[in-house]
Amino acid sequence: MLVLHLLLWQLAALHAGAFSEDYRLLGALTVLGSPYCYGLLQVYHKRHTLAQGLGRLMVAWLLLAGGLLALLELVGQLADFSAAFLRDWLLFGLVVQALSQTLLYGLFRRLARRLRRERRAVVVGSGRTAQALADQLRSRQITLRGLVTCDATDAPVPDLRLLGTLGELDEIIEREGIRRVYLALPRELQGRIEGLYRELLNLPVDVIWVPDLTHLPLLNPSYSAIGPLPALYLNETLASSHPAASLAKTLMERCLAALALVPLAPLLLTIAVAVKLSSPGPVLFRQQRHGWNGRIIEIWKFRTMYQHPDDQVRQASRHDPRVTPVGRLLRRTSLDELPQLYNVLRGDMALVGPRPHAVLHNLYYCERIQAYAARHRIKPGITGLAQVNGHRGETETLEKMQQRVAADLAYINRWSFWLDLKILCKTPFTLLSRDIY
Repeated sequence: MLVLHLLLWQLAALHAGAFSEDYRLLGALTVLGSPYCYGLLQVYHKRHTLAQGLGRLMVAWLLLAGGLLALLELVGQLADFSAAFLRDWLLFGLVVQALSQTLLYGLFRRLARRLRRERRAVVVGSGRTAQALADQLRSRQITLRGLVTCDATDAPVPDLRLLGTLGELDEIIEREGIRRVYLALPRELQGRIEGLYRELLNLPVDVIWVPDLTHLPLLNPSYSAIGPLPALYLNETLASSHPAASLAKTLMERCLAALALVPLAPLLLTIAVAVKLSSPGPVLFRQQRHGWNGRIIEIWKFRTMYQHPDDQVRQASRHDPRVTPVGRLLRRTSLDELPQLYNVLRGDMALVGPRPHAVLHNLYYCERIQAYAARHRIKPGITGLAQVNGHRGETETLEKMQQRVAADLAYINRWSFWLDLKILCKTPFTLLSRDIY
């Protein structure tokens, strides 16, 4: 923010001759709005590469600048700034922030490399958890000296030097200059954690416990403390773990839905007339489905089938005789989903999220797929991660539905505004998939 204020001061002197009250107001609004916009897009997250950080910076700056200009126009003060100043403010504001972020990124990487060299680490354990942990540590360029197994019969981790067993841990720590010990014991040996930790307390090492939870389907896991007690959150919704972000997602999507309905009105009217003329029956198809936290909602779609009894709620299949000629075109292009913008506007659905399935299908799959109902812990969406990755259309086998559910749970675990934006951008390129019928 300091570089932005210095730039604002220089531009005000250049274009207006003084740092007047209008420019001070713009500076104050920038300070107030930047933490929200930049935090929302996680611009300065340490795990981002330089290219990812700069991309997020550009989007956050456009969001912040666009909001500030809209606010100034709303209060009637935008005309107080010249077009030349606004142009330079938008352009050079991005440039100086990009330069400062590049500098900070270089300094951070240099410091991180130094810390990694000093924090020589060892993994204690075996099995899948030790393997996964070693892979993650190596991807983060942690100086990993090797593996200490629980006993001599344990299988070593591939591509990781075997240093010895638990009985030799003290000697290994001293010989290798270890400063960090990762405990990744398999589930059946978790009971040894307490005794091992007490032994390590007497040594000059940091101890990190990575519990074996590979057998549990985690949902948006997080780690915190409740007073002095460590807490591991195994299953949280987006609303409870990130309430501000959840609210922002809802508000943004409802605004986008409202804006989209205006230019799409002629297309919606044309489709409604075509559906009405194609076969007898209502224009809209309404069906109850499970929404957020399992609440029953009614979704809207353009009717694509001839009227028929729907007691069994059978999925549409290739060459399904129930589908009308107009309906076949609508389903192929996913235009039949457009009325769900009203569901988004009403707050029952999101633009991006797990696709809602019929209630009877949910009851069927809940008994056959582990954690199937966990996909209802977030609002269902018009499009989603499963859809843009090819898991759409008829799920005639249990494996296909398992793949879709896995993608839905991955979306809940990885959710971010950036991920939503990527899914929305990829969606138009998936609308002509051969699996849609």
